[in-house]
Amino acid sequence: MSERQIVIAIDAMGGENSPYKVLKGTEIFLKEEKKTKIVFFGDEVLINNIIKKNNLDIFNFKVVNTDDIILDEDNVNTILRSKKNSSIYKGLEFSKNNLNSGFVSSGSTAAIMVLSRLHMGMIKGIDRPAICSLVPNQKSYSLMLDLGANVIVSGSNLFQFALMGFCYYSIINKNSKPKIGILNIGTENNKGLEFLQEAADLILSSFLKDYFIGFIEPNKITSGNCDIIVSDGYTGNIMLKSAEGISNFITSNLKDIFNKSLVNKISYKLIEKDLSILKNQVNPDIYNGAILIGLNGISVKSHGNASPIAFSYALKQCHNFISNDLNKQIIKSIKNI
Repeated sequence: MSERQIVIAIDAMGGENSPYKVLKGTEIFLKEEKKTKIVFFGDEVLINNIIKKNNLDIFNFKVVNTDDIILDEDNVNTILRSKKNSSIYKGLEFSKNNLNSGFVSSGSTAAIMVLSRLHMGMIKGIDRPAICSLVPNQKSYSLMLDLGANVIVSGSNLFQFALMGFCYYSIINKNSKPKIGILNIGTENNKGLEFLQEAADLILSSFLKDYFIGFIEPNKITSGNCDIIVSDGYTGNIMLKSAEGISNFITSNLKDIFNKSLVNKISYKLIEKDLSILKNQVNPDIYNGAILIGLNGISVKSHGNASPIAFSYALKQCHNFISNDLNKQIIKSIKNI
């Protein structure tokens, strides 16, 4: 782990139950990463009062007061022109101007995307950022991108996503040889839209060909046979939200079934340990924290309804990207193409 002073700029106001959940999540994060410097952006009086009221053990931090609040219904023009003193705007501005720093927020995805690109710009050789996150599978987890940043893409965009995903995966699994796949309606070479075919051809013409397994279907995402799943943002976002809905449906119905009768409650006790293992395997909290990969900086989006524990994982992701120089690895890979 790098001995550099890592600084994380945090939007304390974004998302549900903020700033408490942000502050509590920071307390959890600092138990492991005690040397990290924290800069909160938001309502200074409210932030300090909540820290004091809840006796939170947060240290090595400062608070930068911001007055503007970005609402979900704010359009791009409003965000850019009228919300320059918001916690997202100021936090990203700080991160861009300070070395070894990153930004984390549970706030508006649209605002984070627009302002991240405004302040940080793009890595040279990358045309568009992609929302990139971990998704659980039967073996461990896969990396998937894009999950919503780009509705319309080209084959070149998908190739760049594959390249960035490869660099990300190389950080979290240094000694593995990841398998890269493109999400499609079939595995046959002639299946899918033209930009998918183009992306496959570009991958096969680069050093990534040694890792490419071709097209994969959505029903194979959780198999664990593909480590890096590449998609356009429209398809990726629909897949992600569908998976979340199905997961919630199954979980809710299982609870109802096990509470239905005494026999069912006894049955639950008999398999409680196995169910606990399954629950931990698909626990969304530990996968929280999607990076806007491709930016010339580190910007991490946490779920708006994340719990304090989930938010701490988003902070952990941000710290990992900074300490392992994710963007330098992407730049190096671009030069090697």
